[in-house]
Amino acid sequence: MTKTPSLSYESVIQALKRDGWVVVRQRGSHIRLQKHTRDETLKLTVPAHRPIKRSTLAHILKQARLATETFLELI
Repeated sequence: MTKTPSLSYESVIQALKRDGWVVVRQRGSHIRLQKHTRDETLKLTVPAHRPIKRSTLAHILKQARLATETFLELI
C-alpha cells in the first residue's frame, strides 16, 4: 500500500477533476466538489491549504472512493 502524499490543494483538485469531479462552490477556505454516478451524487469538501495534511487527504480519497495508487496516476 502506497503512502498518501502531502500535496497542495490545487494539485488535489486538478487530479480530482481528471477523475470527473466538478467544483460546485467555494466558501472561505473550503472548496466543494461533486461527482454524479449512476446511483448517487458524491460530495467532497477540500480545504484550501498548502499543503493538505496526509491524513486529511487520505480521508478525502476515502470519501471519493479512490485508491491512493489511482489518485497518484491522476496527478
